[in-house]
Amino acid sequence: MALTTDITATYRGPGAVMRRLLAMGQNEARALAFLMGACCVMFIAQWPRLAREAHLEGTELNMLLGASLMGLMFIAPLLFYLLAFVSHLVARLMRGQGTGYGARLALFWSLLAASPLILLHGLVAGFIGPGLELQIVGVVWFGVFLWFWLRALIVAESGEAPA
Repeated sequence: MALTTDITATYRGPGAVMRRLLAMGQNEARALAFLMGACCVMFIAQWPRLAREAHLEGTELNMLLGASLMGLMFIAPLLFYLLAFVSHLVARLMRGQGTGYGARLALFWSLLAASPLILLHGLVAGFIGPGLELQIVGVVWFGVFLWFWLRALIVAESGEAPA
């Protein structure tokens, strides 16, 4: 399936999409592409907020963009790999039967699938600024991301899908 079709399908049933992704076989390049795609979308989502910040505070936009690029494209992926490792260890303690790849794929896919809401969050941060609206969109994004991640992790660690 196309990436956008899978993202849309994830909003209807994250477990089914995760089963399909796992059935495609272990492919670290695919998992890394999902992670880097999600980080790239997160970086793009920061642009409106950073432009607003630069304008209101009189700071250099390029400096803010460079810091965001460094954080989201180079440091965040390492932290996400660590988070996936920790989630796999926790799942193993709870008698999970999946692989580290499954835990990584669950986290990375969940980040990418929730990326449309990150883009909305960035737009709200840039055009409306801090306030209740931004908090609501942030809570909705985080809730959807957690739903995707936990459901995908359950599928990956339960042995429902072929490893």
